[in-house]
Amino acid sequence: MNNSALPTPRIQLPLIEPTTDLLLEARLGHKIDHKTKPLGALGLLEGLALQLGLIQRQETISLREPQMVVFAADHGIAAEGVSAFPQAVTVQMVGNMLAGGAAINVFARQHGFALQVVDAGVAADLFAHPQLLQRKIAMGTKNLCNEPAMSRAEADAALKAGMDIVQALPGNVVAFGEMGIANTSAAALLLARLTGASLEDATGRGTGLNDEQLLGKQRVLTRALLRHPATQPLDVVAELAALGGFEIAMMAGAMLQAASERRVVLVDGFIAGTAALVAQALLPQVQDYMVFCHRSAERGHRLLLAHLRAKPLLELDLRLGEGTGALLAWPLVQSAANFLNDMASFETAGVSGKETA
Repeated sequence: MNNSALPTPRIQLPLIEPTTDLLLEARLGHKIDHKTKPLGALGLLEGLALQLGLIQRQETISLREPQMVVFAADHGIAAEGVSAFPQAVTVQMVGNMLAGGAAINVFARQHGFALQVVDAGVAADLFAHPQLLQRKIAMGTKNLCNEPAMSRAEADAALKAGMDIVQALPGNVVAFGEMGIANTSAAALLLARLTGASLEDATGRGTGLNDEQLLGKQRVLTRALLRHPATQPLDVVAELAALGGFEIAMMAGAMLQAASERRVVLVDGFIAGTAALVAQALLPQVQDYMVFCHRSAERGHRLLLAHLRAKPLLELDLRLGEGTGALLAWPLVQSAANFLNDMASFETAGVSGKETA
C-alpha cells in the first residue's frame, strides 16, 4: 500500500525515528564478524544483535526491566458463532491471569517480566486489582456483521490509551499479548483488508474449530467484509474501527509509543502480529523496533509475516496468544545481546582468524 497517501489520523501519532545508521551498522557488523566464530555462524542471532544495537544506538546492548502487557477485550462478532468457546471465557481468563494461573503468568515469572493486564473492552465489570489497568473503551465491540465494530472516536481513543500505557512503563523492552474470544476473526479481517489476502487464506481455526465450524466462520467473515467496503484511499484507522477489536487497536498504539521511546518491541503471534501490521501501516518505521518472536499455527500468521518480510525466531505450533510466544523467545534475545557484549574477538582471544587467499 502507499502509506504516503493515507489520511492523517485524528490523534497525534508519536514521532518514530528510523534506526538507519550506516556508520553504526558498519561498526556493529565488524564487531559481530570478528567474534570467535566463522562468519554468519550464529545465524539469525547475528541479525538480531545488529537490530538491537541499531535500536539502542550503541555497540553494547542493555536490556532493562522487561515488561509484559496483556490487552483484553470482547468482540460482538462472537454472537455469530465464530469461536469454539463462549464469550464469557474472556473475563474468566482475565481472572485467571490476575490470580497468577495462566500460561503467561508462568512464563513472566520464569523470565523476570513485570506483568500487567489491561481491560481494553471486556464485556463485564472487572474488580480492581494491582495488576489490572482499567482502560475500557466499551463493553466489547459491536457485531461487525451488522455495523462497524467501533466508532472512529473509539478507535482513536484505543490507540491513544495504548500510547499512554507505554509512557508510564519503566524499562527498555516491552512484550505485548492479548485475550479476547473471537479476536482471530477481527485479525483475519484486518489481514485481508490491509494486505489483500483472501479470507480463506487469512482465516484459521482460532480456539480449535473443526472443519465444519471453520467453513461457517469463513462464511460469516465474508459477509462481514462485504458489509464494510474498503476505504478509498485506504484509511487504516477507519478500517481498524470497522473491523478490529479494542485490544488490537490499543496494542497498535502501544507499539507505536514503544518504538518512539526506542524500546525493543517483542511481537507475539497472530493477534499481536495484526496489531503490528496496523502500526506499520500507520508509521512504517515502527517495524525497525519489532522482534517477531514466533510463527503460530494460526493460518493467517504465515501470510502476515511474509507481507512484513519478517523472520520469526521460533516455530512451535503455538496458538494460545497471551504473549506466550514472545516470552518463550526472550532467552534468544538475551543471547543475541550477550554474545555481542561478552563474546571474545579473534584478537582478544588470541585465536587465528580465517585465512584469506
